[in-house]
This record gives sequence, C-alpha cells and structure tokens, in this order.
Amino acid sequence: MIRFLVLFCLSLAVTAETKFFVLGSGTPNPNPDRSGSAYLVLVNNTPYLFDFGPGVVRKMSALSKSWGGAYSELEVENLEYAFLTHFHSDHSLGLADLIITPWIMGRERPLKIFGPASTADMAENILKAYQTDIDYRINGTQPQNSTGYKVVFTKLNEGLVYKDQNIQVLAFLNSHGDVKESYGFVIETEDKKILISGDTGPSENLIKYGKNLDILVHEVYSQAGFNQKTSDWQKYHKAHHTSPSELAAIAKQIKPKKLVLCHILFWGATEEEILQEMTTHYSGKIVLAKDLLLVE
Repeated sequence: MIRFLVLFCLSLAVTAETKFFVLGSGTPNPNPDRSGSAYLVLVNNTPYLFDFGPGVVRKMSALSKSWGGAYSELEVENLEYAFLTHFHSDHSLGLADLIITPWIMGRERPLKIFGPASTADMAENILKAYQTDIDYRINGTQPQNSTGYKVVFTKLNEGLVYKDQNIQVLAFLNSHGDVKESYGFVIETEDKKILISGDTGPSENLIKYGKNLDILVHEVYSQAGFNQKTSDWQKYHKAHHTSPSELAAIAKQIKPKKLVLCHILFWGATEEEILQEMTTHYSGKIVLAKDLLLVE
C-alpha cells in the first residue's frame, strides 16, 4: 500500500511538471532562424500560447510527434488557448494560421483568445477573408467540423485574466512607448512562476508583479547597435525597448532564478556580444533564447 501511494504521488509530480518553450525568438526583422514572438507553456498535457508571431503553428508542430518532436501533447489541433501582449505584427501575424490550421488538423473546440481590443477586429477580419475557404471545407467533400475555426475573444484588463485547474494568467500594462494597450503576463502553475515582459521599456509594473520568479522572459537590445542609430531612432527605441544596463537593473531588483533574453534587437551584434553586454552588468543566470528552446 505504501509503495502504491509513493508511486501515485510521483505520478502526480510528473504530470504537474510545467514546461516552457520559446517557439519564436525574433523581432520584425525577417531573420529566417528566428520566427516572430511566441511562447508556449505546457501543463498537464494542455498547451497555452503567449503571442503568435509569424511561423508559430509550424514551430509548435516541430515539437510534436507527428513531425519528429517529442511531445504528443503539442499536436497543433490541441491549441485552444492563446494570449496576445499587443497588436504589433511580429507578435500577431500568425493569427490566421492559428485560427485555420489547427481546425483543419482536427480541432473541434473554438479558439479562446485573450488580448487587447484590436485583437477581436483581427480575428473577425481573418474569418471574413477566409470565409470562402471555410465554407468549402465545411460544405464540400472534405469531412470537416463546423466549430473548430470559431473564436471566443476576451479583452484584456489588468489583473487575473484566466484561471483553470492547470494555470492562472495575470496581465499587467507595461511601458511600450505610446502603445496604450501593451501587456506583460505573469503565469503561475503548481510548480512554476513565469513572467513574460512583452515589448517594453523599463516598467514599474513589471517590478511590482515580478516577485519570486522561476523564469523572467524579457526583451533587450544591443547597446553597441543602439549607439550607432540616428537620434530619431534612438528616441524611439529608448521609449519602446530595454537596454542591457536597464534590464540588469530590473533583474537585480526582482532576482529571477533564470533570465531569458528574447525579442533581441541584435543590430549586427553576435549572441556572444549580447551576452557580454548583459554580464557586464548582471551576474545571475542568463539564457539567450532560440526558437524551439525548452527552458528547464
């Protein structure tokens, strides 16, 4: 009996394990090795998507068993929950793919999207744009369900935006220049607390909500590249994004177990140079994100 209880408890611990993947680590620059911003949290066999930049569905598919990956849970038809930080295209261009492709592959339940108000318009217009395709798949000879392409939208506000037996997601306004509806997310599961900064300059809200983090995912730009910019671009980037020294100050204050550098504006710098710029100011654990990275 004792052996059974031990095995049962161990099985619960295994199923409760949270996995965090970087699906897309890029920026608006069309780097073929770095897709648009996208992150995935896998808890108890359920995937939750945060941002859906260009290439998001195919990046997730690369992790699935159907396409040579290790995770049967990451078949694309299992994508049902998606959260968007802000409307910029490098974070949202994958929405059409996210709505249509998992449905074609068998998703039957509507896609639940949580995002700024403009996200509803994006989804509505995508459905209009693809109505002919949708009608053909439902009413033609292809055996297709009539529900999995639909979208249920929830507008983000600051505070708790979603909670189920696996996960709770809190949204907070960040400081992305003059973009008014730009959010970061705090994701809590049974065994992990993760903060995704979104695109932002230094944010007091991030510091407010970034307590006791296992993983801080934060954008950063190359200081050397910034120094080469014209004054108008420097003004823009200073307001919208975060320098290595600024990020180091944030990380020193909130002390995450791991700092994941993502949405990196390299501007000609190498990965080694970005890390050197960070380690000049910060001695904590740093991970430089790549597409399909599992952050342990």
